[in-house]
Amino acid sequence: MIETKDLLLDKAKLADHKKMYENVWRHKEAARYMFWRISEEESDALPRMERTIAFQKDHDTYLIYEKKSGEPIGFAGMERVDETTVREEGICLGPDFISRGYGKQVLQALIERGRQVYQAENFLYSCRKENTASRKLAESFGFTKTGEEEKEDPRDGSSYTMYHFKKKI
Repeated sequence: MIETKDLLLDKAKLADHKKMYENVWRHKEAARYMFWRISEEESDALPRMERTIAFQKDHDTYLIYEKKSGEPIGFAGMERVDETTVREEGICLGPDFISRGYGKQVLQALIERGRQVYQAENFLYSCRKENTASRKLAESFGFTKTGEEEKEDPRDGSSYTMYHFKKKI
């Protein structure tokens, strides 16, 4: 578990499937810049949470819990790239939980984890060109843009530009 001022990043719990559906998985705007599809029905939430729990066993990924409500409000993750580098593997907050400084808390927690747990010297961050909030988050932390690439969204085949950033930590 990782703790910030307002949040807990922790492994998923099966009992949180309904709240995760309500706060994140059913919202198109939450999935807009991600590689997952929304859950159309609440009945999709339980098997989705089972898959999430299974995935988290072998990956450094977490649900994001708001301390004051105790509810899951998003997810985040990271992975080691090499001996000196880690990268974020997505930060997603439900639409009712943005613009509260939570993204900054999550990114800071991931950077600290990279430094402390992996002894990383570099942190990589990526976001879609049109994801202004994510781009501003990277810039607010002093990340430097290292490149961009054209990609294809696996959900619908549309093209987009992915920006890549790096920071010494």
